[in-house]
Amino acid sequence: MEKLTIVKVGGKIVEDPQSLKQLLSDFSKIEGYKVLVHGGGRSATAMAAKLGIESKMVNGRRITDEEMLKIVTMVYGGLVNKQIVAGLQAIGVNALGLTGADLNYMRSEKRPVTDVDYGFVGDVKEVNAVILVDLIAKGVVPVLAPLTHDKAGNLLNTNADTIAGEAAKALSNDFEVTLMYCFEKKGVLLNEGDDESVIPILTSELFEQYVSDRVIQGGMIPKLENSFEALNKGVKRVLITRADQIHTNKGTQIKL
Repeated sequence: MEKLTIVKVGGKIVEDPQSLKQLLSDFSKIEGYKVLVHGGGRSATAMAAKLGIESKMVNGRRITDEEMLKIVTMVYGGLVNKQIVAGLQAIGVNALGLTGADLNYMRSEKRPVTDVDYGFVGDVKEVNAVILVDLIAKGVVPVLAPLTHDKAGNLLNTNADTIAGEAAKALSNDFEVTLMYCFEKKGVLLNEGDDESVIPILTSELFEQYVSDRVIQGGMIPKLENSFEALNKGVKRVLITRADQIHTNKGTQIKL
């Protein structure tokens, strides 16, 4: 099986022109087939504020009403996605930006209302891996925005970590997949205040213990849940690392 690396990047990295340029340069040097998945939440929040629209978050997840859906579509599917695609083209990487609606590659359903109504947020139901495999085999590098669709004409805001995990699982039938979650820290930390306290290997058993001890909390929990699920569904390797270390084995290796 040929190797494929899926890199998910978000946070300040995609929003700062200098760090984005560095990331794209590092990404371009990854050998073999590759896919880039991006977030852009801070840009969406900033754009919403400029337009006088309040951003509401619950447990680190964005409440996406009709107005906010317009904002995230503009920012994720437009500005951030196309800046990344243009940046990759500038360094010789033939990239194609996609939302889940494009080529119907990822379908989701609107999240049911329980104690929280997240609005137009999608839970992924189906990934059309054949389309992605075909593009990748042609030498195209897909750049996936955190938007899906319900096949009834509605776009849905979908967590970028989830998009990366779902794409990794779907593609693991055709490739030996490495999934990398990149952000501003060197990995999963034992002590949030100490950037050097990286946990080198995190097993599901250790994860449960750290969650109950509140060592791991907030947005890192769904990221790690996605990681373990990906490994359970055939993804070969999952690494959580800093964006400038995607060429090394440094960071937190996730193991079952």
